[in-house]
Amino acid sequence: MSSLRLPPRYAAFVMPFVLSILMSLIVSGVSTLKSIGINPTFITVWPMAWFLSWLVAFPTLLMILPLVRRIVGLVVQPAPR
Repeated sequence: MSSLRLPPRYAAFVMPFVLSILMSLIVSGVSTLKSIGINPTFITVWPMAWFLSWLVAFPTLLMILPLVRRIVGLVVQPAPR
C-alpha cells in the first residue's frame, strides 16, 4: 500500500498553499462581516471575497517567504544541534 503523502520537496509549496487558504479565509471573512454585517447575503458574498483574496495571497506568500525566512533568521537564534 503506497502512502498518500507528498514527498518532502513539495513542502515549500504546500505550506504557503495551506497558509494562504486559511489566512485569506479568515481575513476575508472578517472584512466581509465588517462591510456587510451578519445577513443572508454574507454567505453568498464571502466565498468570492475569499477566492479573490486567495488569488493574491498564495503568489504573494511564494514571493515573500524567502525574505520572511531571512528576517526570522536575523531575529531568532538557531536551534541547538
